Amino acid sequence: MAAAVPTRANWHPNMKHSDMERWICIYPAYINSKKTRQEGRRLPKENCVENPTYIEIRDVLSVTNLQFLVENMKYCREKSSELQYRGRVRVQLRNADGTLFNNDFPSRESIMIHIASKIPQLKTRQNKSGDSFHQQSQPQSSGSGNSSGGGGGGKKGKGKRR
Repeated sequence: MAAAVPTRANWHPNMKHSDMERWICIYPAYINSKKTRQEGRRLPKENCVENPTYIEIRDVLSVTNLQFLVENMKYCREKSSELQYRGRVRVQLRNADGTLFNNDFPSRESIMIHIASKIPQLKTRQNKSGDSFHQQSQPQSSGSGNSSGGGGGGKKGKGKRR
C-alpha cells in the first residue's frame, strides 16, 4: 500500500474500477463461522474463521499484492456497536480498464476464502489457544471461591412492602 490514499467521491456509473468507491467491501461478519447466513456470513462454515476482526483481515491482505483500505464502518446486520465488531476493508479487485488487478483473485469470494484460510496461521491466533486460557483461569477462580466473604445467601433489599 505504498500509493497515496484515493480521494472519496460520490458514486456514478462512469467511475473507473480503480476508484475507491468501486472497490469491494469485506466485513469480518462475511467470514465469521459463528454467524448464520441471515446474520451476514457469505461463505460455507467449513471455509470460515471463528470471530475474525478487521485487523486480522488487514494483516492477511498486507502480505498479498492487493490494494486495500481500512474503514471504520459498522456492518448493517451487526447488532452490537462495540469497537470489536466495527471495521471493514475495501479491496481493489480490478484495474481502471476493467482487467483483474491480481490474477490470483478473480472474484470477491476468492479473496474471502484466501483471507479465511490465512487468519488461523497468524501469530496472534496461534498464541491464543483455548486450552491455555481455561487452564489459567480455573486455578484463580477455584482458589478464591471459598475464601471470599459475603456469601450469606438471602435477599438484601428494601424490606417488606406494605
